[in-house]
Amino acid sequence: MSARGVAAAAACLVVLSGQASAAGEIQWWHAMQGERGRQLERLVSDFNESQSAYQIVPVYKGSYSETLAAAILALRTRQQPPIVQVIEVATATMMVAKGAIYPVYQLMQDQGEAFDPAAYLPAITSYYADLNGNMLSFPFNSSTPILYYNKDQFQAVGLDPEKPPKTWREVEVVGRRLVEAGVRCGFSSEWPSWIHIENFSAYHNLPIATQINGFAGLDAELTINNPVVVKHIAALAEWQKTRIFDYGGRANRAEAKFHSSECGMYIGSSGTRTNILANAKFEVGYGMLPYWADVPGAPQNSIIGGATLWVLKGRTAAEYKGVARFFAHLSRPGLQAWWHQNTGYMPITRKAYELSQAQGFYDRNPGTDIAVEQLTLRPPTENSRGLRLGSFLLIRDVIEDELEQAFSGRKSAKAALDAAVRRGNQLLRQFERANQ
Repeated sequence: MSARGVAAAAACLVVLSGQASAAGEIQWWHAMQGERGRQLERLVSDFNESQSAYQIVPVYKGSYSETLAAAILALRTRQQPPIVQVIEVATATMMVAKGAIYPVYQLMQDQGEAFDPAAYLPAITSYYADLNGNMLSFPFNSSTPILYYNKDQFQAVGLDPEKPPKTWREVEVVGRRLVEAGVRCGFSSEWPSWIHIENFSAYHNLPIATQINGFAGLDAELTINNPVVVKHIAALAEWQKTRIFDYGGRANRAEAKFHSSECGMYIGSSGTRTNILANAKFEVGYGMLPYWADVPGAPQNSIIGGATLWVLKGRTAAEYKGVARFFAHLSRPGLQAWWHQNTGYMPITRKAYELSQAQGFYDRNPGTDIAVEQLTLRPPTENSRGLRLGSFLLIRDVIEDELEQAFSGRKSAKAALDAAVRRGNQLLRQFERANQ
């Protein structure tokens, strides 16, 4: 289903009673495949083998949008799973569906399971909490974009393989050096809006929208057509002409350009590290997100991506008891450290990060702590805590449509971002009217 179909179905969220699953079985609908999907199944097996009362059954439902759409449609037929993995920018959509969700803080309290929000990294929990700090969903696979680079290619063209570029001007210089030496492209990146609009804005301490990026109200308006963002998108469009930058498509479609050594650098999710290491035939280096050095306050901190686990109403009391036990299991420092170390996703608790340090993981794998360092570089500001904008899956489509217009030269960066703001604000107003 398209993102527009998700939005239409979301309007139909209601309280529905569910049917009991097979004895002890608890379905978890998710959107993880490949190496990350295999790691998820190992995590589930660890819980299932640790006790005999419950069996978590992971069910892959497609992309994030497809998984959310499937869950919403399942609610209408009373076949919803107890747990569904939902992309982070759909938080606002889930929050307004109060009759369909069972807030995680309430679930854990009802079931008597220990659940301390203070144990989790603030940059993660703030994204999924209400204004009173109550966590509405359970953080699971949290990531942030970082710079990957091909150390072999750096060395081959006379660049220091231990020194990734830090600023966008350095990226331009390195990218040109690579291309002039015969590398097909300097760099590419995935998830265009997430990296070049959302994280770019947070990293430069710029608002994405009014009303504290939507946290303070549904009447927010986009502000992404500001001079700094326009300058950045214009630079990417200009670099596209000489392949210093090579646009590779939406989602993570550009990843193969890095695997194949077509591009010497790649900006992608920290959570894609396992896929990159499984496919790359060269030594991989890691760096922080680049920034424009002339922007006051940059770099600030990046924001998270990935997804979180929402509990849906309409299931049995026994299932909810099992879900609470599963979430408590997922919170264990040892398991969180394992998940972080084997996937590249963030350790969601402080203890998991500290345990990874104590185990020497970062010493043995230089650069793997960059995502944590970048996310916690400075205390989050109102501009860098994340966003909570309704219909943002649709808005991302709009933004990426307009970015493609700029990258192809059909529109100037300013015209493309002005159009993205106009079209995005129309979606925000529709969401606001539907949820007043």
